[in-house]
Amino acid sequence: MVHDTIRVNAPLRQVYDQWTQFEEFPRFMHGVVAVERTDERHLHWRTNIAGIRREFDTEIVDQLPDERIAWRTVGGEPHQRGVVTFQPIDATHTRVRLAMDVEPEGLAEKAAAALGVVSARVSGDLQRFKHFVEDRHAATGAWRGRLRPGDATGPADATAAAQEPGAGPVPSAGTAPPSLDAPPGQQPMPPR
Repeated sequence: MVHDTIRVNAPLRQVYDQWTQFEEFPRFMHGVVAVERTDERHLHWRTNIAGIRREFDTEIVDQLPDERIAWRTVGGEPHQRGVVTFQPIDATHTRVRLAMDVEPEGLAEKAAAALGVVSARVSGDLQRFKHFVEDRHAATGAWRGRLRPGDATGPADATAAAQEPGAGPVPSAGTAPPSLDAPPGQQPMPPR
């Protein structure tokens, strides 16, 4: 489980709106070559991380404007799921919390995960996102649609998904993702 929190010096709506512009992710996420929205719920990713090239699809499991976006990979590799939450600190500052469960593939990726490389990359991506947002007076766009977990196309029950020890059951696609207000390891991640 990888998680990080950052304070962005921008209003909640601007921060959330910018995060919904997935096509912009290559501008601040290390190793992301391109992201294409294929419909309102699905994204196609192309990555190149440490010479390992991948293409995969993700599904937005839950999206509640100005509060959270939860996703999971669908088919193929890598296996990951996560949630990003947005919380106003005051009128001009926003807290962004990101939690991801990534299953490394192969020996090199497992070694990198054990050495904390994934965690460091996520932290760096959040720092670059912070600067990307703060360097602008407005988001580059916005997608404010509401996507509900019960409408996700993946399996309705993801109880077989990996979870942290002691985290409790993984919610089904029909339930809202967990809050990240609890200490790490106390809340399950949304299904993938």
